[in-house]
Amino acid sequence: MTAYAELRAQLATLTTEAFRPELAEIDRLPTLEIARLMNAEDATVPAAVAGELETIAAAIDGIAERMARGGRLIYAGAGTAGRMGVLDASECPPTFNTDPSEVVGLIAGGPSAMVKAVEGAEDSRELAAEDLTALALTADDTVIGISASGRTPYAIGAVEFARERGALTVGLSCNAGSALAAAADHGIEVVVGPELLTGSTRLKAGTAQKLVLNLISTLTMIRLGKTYGNLMVDMRSSNEKLRARARRIVSLATGAPDAEIEAALTASDGEVKQAILVILGGVDGSTAGELLTASKGHLRDALAQTPTR
Repeated sequence: MTAYAELRAQLATLTTEAFRPELAEIDRLPTLEIARLMNAEDATVPAAVAGELETIAAAIDGIAERMARGGRLIYAGAGTAGRMGVLDASECPPTFNTDPSEVVGLIAGGPSAMVKAVEGAEDSRELAAEDLTALALTADDTVIGISASGRTPYAIGAVEFARERGALTVGLSCNAGSALAAAADHGIEVVVGPELLTGSTRLKAGTAQKLVLNLISTLTMIRLGKTYGNLMVDMRSSNEKLRARARRIVSLATGAPDAEIEAALTASDGEVKQAILVILGGVDGSTAGELLTASKGHLRDALAQTPTR
């Protein structure tokens, strides 16, 4: 059997690649009816994710434990899956004030593959190993391989390389019994079924990946003390909208008048979490910073050490 024939046979066994004969004439339907069909397909994705929540939660606890020791969260994938990882990583600095080096997205073929396919990149385990070597991977890091099929060599190679070096590994796929899940410490398989367009895994599979990555990054940051309740107290105020949001968050957390909020933010160099501690804890900006450092950034723990608590 030729390599092409073997790959074609593999794809034929994957749920994400299955052909749906009942949709064979979809192009002849009215636009509104196609829209309703696609919307109904999308509505099934959250239930598929719900079936994997125990595995996802266990992975998050492991990730948070390592990141608390200074480890990094690294996504690795090709094509749509790689783009999902890069997207999630890129949103962590403005949302949670993480350093760009703390949550990293690797896409097969490098940054240019975000907008243009790099032929053959996803087929290389070695390329994944090279990309992780360039990051100086450590045992405190976590590598999440992302692949709708669960067979993409780049994603599997990333997980295998990371596991050999003692890092925590997660395999996120959309097919049951995938090689990617089998290679990882935590195998997350969100089986969303065949796509509306045969093999177009940017659809339900891509949506499932986005939902799972939302869960992983958001809950990990909650565990790391990046929030206070459901407020983004570690957000970065890098533009006017975000500066306004920062003031609103301080207001929601403290109920303080505007003048007191402005004074606290000034005393805290604009740091939301620190400003909240100044107001609720009755301390100055410098003391608030010291308390947060001692509590490893957990605002509730820092508040417990203030005179007003």
